[in-house]
Amino acid sequence: MELFYRKEGSGSPLVVVHGLYGSSDNWMNIGKRLAEKHTVYMLDQRNHGRSPFAASHTYNDMRADLLEFFDRHNIEKATLLGHSMGGKTAMWFAADYPERVEKLVIADIAPKDYLLLKEDSQFYLHRNILLAMQEIDFSQVKSRTDVDDFLAEKLDDARIRQFLLKNVEKNKATKRYQWRVNVEVLYDHLDEIVGGVNLNWLDDRTPITAYPVIFIRGMLSRYILPEDETLIKEIYPEAKIVDIPGAGHWLHAEQPKKFMEAVMLCC
Repeated sequence: MELFYRKEGSGSPLVVVHGLYGSSDNWMNIGKRLAEKHTVYMLDQRNHGRSPFAASHTYNDMRADLLEFFDRHNIEKATLLGHSMGGKTAMWFAADYPERVEKLVIADIAPKDYLLLKEDSQFYLHRNILLAMQEIDFSQVKSRTDVDDFLAEKLDDARIRQFLLKNVEKNKATKRYQWRVNVEVLYDHLDEIVGGVNLNWLDDRTPITAYPVIFIRGMLSRYILPEDETLIKEIYPEAKIVDIPGAGHWLHAEQPKKFMEAVMLCC
């Protein structure tokens, strides 16, 4: 699949892979700062942004898309920066193609099966988000405010709603608003998105030491818990873990300066 991308700067390649509901748009400010030292490629993953929609959305799909992107743009080796689902995509790609990875930077996601969580499960959060997104009747929508009003009935967190609203666009042909993410397919593949790329997936490759690895954790987020540090070190024994106070899961948007400082530790 030929992915949409944005490119900034010059220097050694750095590829940014966004998370669920994200896009290259969300990374422009960070990308421009990283472009002072790197040629930065910010991708739209399949079923997101301006990249093609497809009926499948697995980590094998996303790994293959990333490999095709590297080959299409003659990127022999690059630093990979992945957030959330994009972090799992990056980990899965790097495990199979270590010779293509200079450094691996993972933002606020652990290589674990989040389906196993009994409480505060990310699966149920995202299921509710995607169900709410599917229920919107865009034939009745006149503005983004209408979308927010509907989502507010289902989702209390205003920050999440504002992030989702970045995916609302007006179709030039129909003049109707629509989602810029393939909501139905993401819902159908939610089990793998949340649970995939975990210790069992990586067990035959552990320990992984072929490239430097840094995990950046938002201290207001629950995606990388204290007990996950042992898991991370089991898979990546030389990994560094950097904490960002005052940041939740979308740490690059909430604390961009501190996030940049963390990225620059290795890049």
